Amino acid sequence: MLSDQPAFTHVRRTPDADRLARLPDGPPSLVVGVGASRGVTVDEMLGLVEDALRDAGLSARSVVELATVDTKADEPGILGAAERLGVPVVTYRAGELARVDVPNPSAAPLAAVGTPSVAEAAALAGGGDLLVPKRTSSARPARATCAVVRRTGDGRLPAVGPGAGADAGAGTERPGCRR
Repeated sequence: MLSDQPAFTHVRRTPDADRLARLPDGPPSLVVGVGASRGVTVDEMLGLVEDALRDAGLSARSVVELATVDTKADEPGILGAAERLGVPVVTYRAGELARVDVPNPSAAPLAAVGTPSVAEAAALAGGGDLLVPKRTSSARPARATCAVVRRTGDGRLPAVGPGAGADAGAGTERPGCRR
């Protein structure tokens, strides 16, 4: 006997935020390094981060921080994206980021802020595995970059702050953007 119910159901695609929320959660161990031109919007920055996570099959709920160069610490687009994600913004001095080995250095951030990489270097500054190399937003002109790293170990982030011989002020966390 045939059923009145269809053999399959067509599922309507949901908005990006809904799809991200449905991705399986991993341990909270993702660091998203971000770079931005002055005046980047929250929507451009957040859209780039969400696209990068979704394309890599990662959940936004596994992000523990946005990391960037200290000269971008007050950039409203970065702060707004961190607030929407519910994570802090951690900053590093350009000299510290310049010492991080990255796969995609560029002359543009070197000229702008004094390091050949912001997004990849900031993501990798605390160690971990690069899951998403530097990518730029789809806006034209693109005003945002991001890279994603999974911190290794038990999923906990190492303490952030200067260690012996580190630059004072390195690894500074912006208050007010915690989960």
